[in-house]
Amino acid sequence: MTALSNQPFPCLPFPAPAPDLDPASAGLLERGPALALLAAEAARAVDGSGRLVLFRAPTGTGRSALLEAAAGLGAGLGMRVLRAHASAESSGVPLALVRQLLGPAHGLGALHDDAPEGSDHLALSSRLWQSLCERAAESPLLVTVDDAHLADQASLRWLAEGARRLAGMPVLMVVTERGQYDIAPAAPGLAYSLPPGVVRMHAVAPLSRPAAEDMVRGALGQDICRSWVDGCVRAGAGNPLLLRALLDDLRAVFPHGGRAGVADGGGPEPGLPENVAELYPGAFVAAVSWWLRSAGPGSTTVARALAELEVSARDEREYGSHGGPGTPGTRPGPVGPGVHAPGHEPGDDFTDFLSELTHTDPDRVGGWITAMVRLGLLRRSPGTGVPRFAHPLLRGAVLDGRPRSHRQALHLRAAELRQRRGHGVEAVAGHLLRTAPGGTERVAQALLDAAADATRAGRASAAARYLRRALDEPMPPGRRAAVLTELGQLEFATLRTGGIPRLAEALRLQQEPRDRVLAAVHLGNALANRGKPHAALDVMRELGPLDGEPVLARTIQTASAFFSDHDPEIRRTVYTRLRERAERSPEWISPALRALLIRYESTAGLLSAETAMRQIRWLLTAPEDPLLVPYLLGTAAAVAQWADAPEDAERIIRTGLAEHWVSPLHPIHGSLLNTRLDTAAAGGRHRWVLEETAQRSRTPGDPSPTGASNFLAHRVLALVECGRSAEAERLVAGVDVGRTQDGWEQNRFLYARGVLRASAGDPAGALADFRECGRRQAVRDVESPVVTPWRSAAAECLLILGETPEALALAEEESRYADVWGTPRVRGRALRVLGSATGGRRGLELTAEAVGLLRGASLDVELIPALITHGLQLTAAGQSRRARPLLREAATAAERMGAVLLSDRAEQALRASGARRRNAPFTGSGSLTASERRIAALAADGRTNAEISELLHLARRTVETHLTSTYRKLGIRRRGDLPAALNSGAEEST
Repeated sequence: MTALSNQPFPCLPFPAPAPDLDPASAGLLERGPALALLAAEAARAVDGSGRLVLFRAPTGTGRSALLEAAAGLGAGLGMRVLRAHASAESSGVPLALVRQLLGPAHGLGALHDDAPEGSDHLALSSRLWQSLCERAAESPLLVTVDDAHLADQASLRWLAEGARRLAGMPVLMVVTERGQYDIAPAAPGLAYSLPPGVVRMHAVAPLSRPAAEDMVRGALGQDICRSWVDGCVRAGAGNPLLLRALLDDLRAVFPHGGRAGVADGGGPEPGLPENVAELYPGAFVAAVSWWLRSAGPGSTTVARALAELEVSARDEREYGSHGGPGTPGTRPGPVGPGVHAPGHEPGDDFTDFLSELTHTDPDRVGGWITAMVRLGLLRRSPGTGVPRFAHPLLRGAVLDGRPRSHRQALHLRAAELRQRRGHGVEAVAGHLLRTAPGGTERVAQALLDAAADATRAGRASAAARYLRRALDEPMPPGRRAAVLTELGQLEFATLRTGGIPRLAEALRLQQEPRDRVLAAVHLGNALANRGKPHAALDVMRELGPLDGEPVLARTIQTASAFFSDHDPEIRRTVYTRLRERAERSPEWISPALRALLIRYESTAGLLSAETAMRQIRWLLTAPEDPLLVPYLLGTAAAVAQWADAPEDAERIIRTGLAEHWVSPLHPIHGSLLNTRLDTAAAGGRHRWVLEETAQRSRTPGDPSPTGASNFLAHRVLALVECGRSAEAERLVAGVDVGRTQDGWEQNRFLYARGVLRASAGDPAGALADFRECGRRQAVRDVESPVVTPWRSAAAECLLILGETPEALALAEEESRYADVWGTPRVRGRALRVLGSATGGRRGLELTAEAVGLLRGASLDVELIPALITHGLQLTAAGQSRRARPLLREAATAAERMGAVLLSDRAEQALRASGARRRNAPFTGSGSLTASERRIAALAADGRTNAEISELLHLARRTVETHLTSTYRKLGIRRRGDLPAALNSGAEEST
């Protein structure tokens, strides 16, 4: 070896990095220790004592930037810089890296790249070393080698052997090597066989959050919003390569940095993209792709599988399903969503699942996840520990360009794996949703099982997704028709199409007459509810003559009668034919059809309630075919509700919904729900009505923007009674009844809107609604006030407007129809309004009769306005002392019911009568007496009636009486509601 001079070379200081670094110099952020190590070792090398400095770092953390810094340092110190960059392409060529480093030299000889290693390579290696020594004799050397992990083995041996000889040479070797935990174990690194004294190894860490934030602000501006900074930091994961590429893309997409008001027009601040498709230049996607290639095929496969599972889990959360693909720890049975099985931590279970899915070593997968969390590319979900990518942009870049067929194949393997592991049916189906159609019947069955589970849990959207996907699989026609019907039922309640296309296809697939009739009923009901009653009847007629099937023929006739309720002309035609058939062939009329005729005659003012209920009760005991029983129950419930028989109505409704279960596609299902709502409203249960109509105030899937339904009408009425008229106004604002069919639900809505307008001080507008309601009812042959008492409401508006003669005429007509029906409710209401319109002594007599009639029937919802009307008349007649007890009774009952509107009217009437203002409420905790409060407190603490009786030395019956009064005043029904009611009252008092 040529002797080298020990004379020191001049030492120049290494310039410190500028504080305001742009993205191009991001690799030097927080690299002070590495730069200090380079400066110290360069000084040693210049002094003649060289060494190997090895920088190990994950991909993208700035290894190459450190080499550039080292080269600049060496040049500043007068060192000759030799560079080499290993690559996978040349890794099979012996000494390719060293020859790149030293360059072609005279006398080195020529060697074929594909020649096997042997004595010739050993000779070449020696000559290359000699060349290095000769250059070092001329001036100190700085040898930089990038990505040594990709170098050929001969070059690595040459570097390792050379590192042992640098102690007395003015040569500094700076080598970078990828140091990252991958799925495939890495080969031993360069320093593996070297003693510590000949190598200084430095691990390069990712950027800290403050450094990453500084980098973002340096690129996008110091005034960038916090959400953008946080998103960029998470997407960049502390990796300078990824963060620099992301910032390059963002500066191209958002030249103003995404700041609000900077772009033309001064619009709001745009959100940071979460989809890589928005990053048009594509630098970030390219950087992530490079990162994946560097990690190797094993890590790439696991990363893409993890990203795909995360996407599917996100979709499951959006659709409301549980047990989605991202939660493989979910188990069937008592273990619910988000709860792991006994003995399994969710994160560990996921690691096992991911490793088995990708056919990789579970220990390596677990280590890789831990390493990626440490680097900031992954995060663990709170609670479950399941890993996920730090930002959607990272996840999207990992999946970018992934063929759809590969993703589908992954989900098919995942579904099979989860099925073997015993995960829930929805967990399996969540993957099957993302597979290619055309599988096996097993796939269809798994999806149908998942749909059944989702339906039972009330997740209609998820169930519909499973069913739609199941229809892509092969199945027999009969089964396909059943699936189409089930899907049509779900879409009937959720989509604007109302499931009509599905139901039409199901009808075409049916072969048996009975199945065809049932399918036609379902389709007809969907059409009728979407404002197409003519099309519904066409469907029924297209079934053809069924003379040989009398039950099926009656079913068609009965269903057609229900469909006709959506159009007055069709209704009149259908019932005319039905009445003619009843006269001509009474034996053909079944109990269900007979009940329909009773309903028609009741609304037409041709029957009394007593007669109607007597016939209905007899029909309920008569034999009827199971196909027709639901129609009989739906009709009977409606008549019972009109006849002030709420117990009968509720019992019939329970029977229809529970014992004779009918699907939402059956016309009786909606009829029973509407009757249940009518019954509750008639009983003054306004709170229950509001709860029941909270999500159903508009017709499901209504194709028009009106949504004028019975549910909406009752919600408006309940809101008005509860003093929430502003909310009711918002509900009716977009309803245009003129664009809808003249169906009974639209008429009910007109009445409700009229009540709202009257309460808001618009009697003229209310009168117009009531008159239009009456006109439409008359076209439908509905004259009796049992359905909608529009005449009484219109008469009250006319009285306010000073049109007393017309008001009196309407009130008298209403009274005549009320006398025909004969129930206390309709008679009491009609008498009250007639008394107001009549006035004088006769008017007092009529309103007094109304009060007596309604009080005897315990109908507070009608009794309260009768008490107020009679009290006002007494006050006007100079009999205030007689009026005040009636008005106080009305105020108490209204407060107990929560009827704010009636309560206010009663208060005003009391003040008009000269009564002093009440000091205490009639209801609520403030109305409790001392004894009631003491007993209620003990009951709320869990004491039984017997224990309270013994503690307070009271009779047990006294305790029960006090508790009954307390329940009434607090508006509760159960002992368990006492603590909350008492505490609420205490808070309000405070």
